[in-house]
Amino acid sequence: MDDRGESIEPKMAELRENENTRFEEANSSKNVNFSIRKKKSLHARFAYGVIFLLTNVIAWLFRDYGERILPMLPYSKACGAEERECYHTMGVLRVSLGCFIFFLLMFLTTCHTRKLYNVRNAWHSGWWALKFVLLLVSFVIPFFIPSDYIQLYGELARVGAGVFLILQLISVIEFITWWNNYWMSDERKKSSCSIGLFMSTAFYIASVCGIVVMYVLYASKTSCSLNIFFISWTAILLIAMMVIALHSKVNRGLLSSGIMASYIVFLCWTAIRSEPASEKCSGQKQESGHSGWSTIVGFVIALCAIVMATFSTGIDSQTFQFRKDEAQSFEDDIPYSYGFFHLVFSLGAMYFAMLFISWNLGSLTRKWSIDVGWASTWVKIVNEWFAATIYMWKLIFPTLKETKVMNHEESVEEV
Repeated sequence: MDDRGESIEPKMAELRENENTRFEEANSSKNVNFSIRKKKSLHARFAYGVIFLLTNVIAWLFRDYGERILPMLPYSKACGAEERECYHTMGVLRVSLGCFIFFLLMFLTTCHTRKLYNVRNAWHSGWWALKFVLLLVSFVIPFFIPSDYIQLYGELARVGAGVFLILQLISVIEFITWWNNYWMSDERKKSSCSIGLFMSTAFYIASVCGIVVMYVLYASKTSCSLNIFFISWTAILLIAMMVIALHSKVNRGLLSSGIMASYIVFLCWTAIRSEPASEKCSGQKQESGHSGWSTIVGFVIALCAIVMATFSTGIDSQTFQFRKDEAQSFEDDIPYSYGFFHLVFSLGAMYFAMLFISWNLGSLTRKWSIDVGWASTWVKIVNEWFAATIYMWKLIFPTLKETKVMNHEESVEEV
């Protein structure tokens, strides 16, 4: 019996080792499989970005050369044969609607995807031939929709573009907060305090220089009262953010407020640059039909900026999670929220439509221009004010919340 027991024990140990080896091999193969699927998912983001970029280019072609490319389209039925606005506005809105339909369908079919082994993950990262057919159908359908409904979509697109701007602002402010926490955290304070101080100084110097330059270029005359108001109010917001950030109860430092100051100065500059060329104080040069190379380069940069803004906001789903502390990540989790990604791109389709027609459904947009006109100017100015308001509230809210909690604890102790 002892000999048999001694002979069985090595066999049992060998079996256990074989089982452990098989288990490790199975886990290893699963991890490799998840890693491959995750890479495909990450690469798919860029494919959707290229689709969005090409859609922007198509919308521009319909806006500037729509009557030459497809003259048989029923634009003239919308607002008369002699009114060329339809070639511009209607063409952009129809392309925008097609892009919106495609990404909305992608949102509806991927919004609850959680794991890499889900079928919807394969749909998001693959099946490109089927999605190409879906994309073509989505672009063709709007050209058979009556113009009255396209106009209604244009009104809805204003709202969708506004929601997109709010999401973009929140994403930018969260990035600024992360940047500040990274460089000015307690763990890195000794090693990176000098770098953070240098960057905050550089951002504030850039902000002040930007305000001075705008005064010289766009508000040098007393008749430019609106520009003077825009620039002066931006300077006031800059000072207010700095004072709040340095307040003893807030104590957030100068880095985040310096970055935010540069951002709102940039928004103010883009708003003034969007004023119509017919205005004496406008930053736009009045041109007669022919577009110079600087105009074309500016157009291309603006087009790429639209795509980058949509892409960066779409992959930033963690910013909009309500329960960040409770969220746990596993190996088979998707790398980013597919539903949120496609939702942002669908709103981005509305946003680029508004930029191409300058937020005005009934006006003619100059060739090789993006987001020029009084409507665009006021949208950007309100966007600037809203950004500063959100940032200052983000600074003040923790202090107010802490004060409220302390008052509540004192009242409980007294009782």
